Amino acid sequence: MIVGTEFRKEDRRERWCMESCGVEHLMINRRRFLACSAGMVAAAASAKAVAASGISRRSGMKLKLGLNAYSFNTSLQSGAMTLADAVEFCAENGVDALDATGYYFPGYPEVPTDEYVYGLKRTAFVNGVAISGTGVRNNFAVADESARRRDVQMVKGWIVVASKLGAPVIRVFSGPERPAGYSFDQALAWMVADFKECAAFGKEHGVVVGLQQHNDFLKTAAETIRVIEAVDSEWFGCILDIGSVRSGDPYAEIEKLLPYAVSWQIKEEVGRNGKAEPVDLGRIKSMIDAHGYRGYVPFEALGPGDARPRVKAFLSKIRSAFGLAKGRGV
Repeated sequence: MIVGTEFRKEDRRERWCMESCGVEHLMINRRRFLACSAGMVAAAASAKAVAASGISRRSGMKLKLGLNAYSFNTSLQSGAMTLADAVEFCAENGVDALDATGYYFPGYPEVPTDEYVYGLKRTAFVNGVAISGTGVRNNFAVADESARRRDVQMVKGWIVVASKLGAPVIRVFSGPERPAGYSFDQALAWMVADFKECAAFGKEHGVVVGLQQHNDFLKTAAETIRVIEAVDSEWFGCILDIGSVRSGDPYAEIEKLLPYAVSWQIKEEVGRNGKAEPVDLGRIKSMIDAHGYRGYVPFEALGPGDARPRVKAFLSKIRSAFGLAKGRGV
């Protein structure tokens, strides 16, 4: 508003100069205008540089719980449960959203029919449950360019599905392992190009592409951040998978990634130097309090046996640690 006021003042002065003061005064005001414009360009460049160190968002916190469909992997894979059933579980238990992983749509990795997509979208809507995201299993760490091209097209197809669902983000991976015979930097170069293409396509369809580090090709926070900053797009960020940072202190790694988070995977365990230990949810919440985050926080509970009691038990722990009442965000 201040800048706009200055422009209006300058505009009035310029008109006055044209009428009363002659060309010399007009040239002075033009120089002032150009100087002001240059300042605005410099400020915009500075703001972009700041945004490059993390997601640009309003400070503070607003958390909405989501359930990752993978929690019901066995039942969804066997057909004993559908994504519509997962939506109803969320509604029954006051969970704000479902992260509807692509694996559980009919015909995956082929995209589902519009009839199925819109049917699921309606089921979620009438039950007061959002679709917070979806996800695919791509591999951009493979040396075979034709294979990567197929996966780029697959990701694009599912970006369109996400857009139709009203899902704001799609989860993608780097790749399952380091490619034999190639350096990290060589693989990074082709991977970044693929992610840039996906992010640009996501922008066209209003879907953010979220990179889930999964102790795969990417094993540390620094490596993940390197990819995100190389892609350099507002439509590309981090799915912060707290269970997949397994090098060193997991909480230090999580804290490094937090500014880049566009969504989460809250899990029952973290890894410390390769060894699993129960997650300290209170510590996760403290880090979110310190850094700020606004958006969905999907969680995942895994293990043998009936998933429902296990998911409910972990949900209760999260609500207690995060100070979340049933069906209400912070």
